[in-house]
Amino acid sequence: MAPVNLRGSLVVAMIAGQLLLPLHTLPVQAETPAVESGQAQSAEQAQPAVGDEGTASYYAKRYNGRRTTSGVRYNPDKKTAAHSSLPFGTRVKVVNLDNGREVVVTVNDRCKTRKKPFIDLSRSAARQLGFLGKGLARVRIIPLDDEAV
Repeated sequence: MAPVNLRGSLVVAMIAGQLLLPLHTLPVQAETPAVESGQAQSAEQAQPAVGDEGTASYYAKRYNGRRTTSGVRYNPDKKTAAHSSLPFGTRVKVVNLDNGREVVVTVNDRCKTRKKPFIDLSRSAARQLGFLGKGLARVRIIPLDDEAV
């Protein structure tokens, strides 16, 4: 009897698995429920969807005076923020969805990339939004154009 070549059968099994994997993981497309056009239009007119809805937190006290990614020292009294993708210097309006308060901040730092939109605010900005001491808040993040400021 011939010796069994385990390395060859392992390679064949791996190739077969790689070929079958894409078929198994194809997304299933769900049908969207039919909505009356009058209801859909009135909902769109009531609140335009501008910006991204996400989560906001604020810097811990231990970061006071430390350098941010842009090189500027963090000052808790200034209206600044960290964002994963917006360019440094971008002015952003942040609206607290729980109480309607808003603040305009400047992005000068980076934070960890997350699946959902996220912004890390200075303590002054968190105080103005009304969630200082609570940790996190649901917010809308709206990048501003230069003309709008």
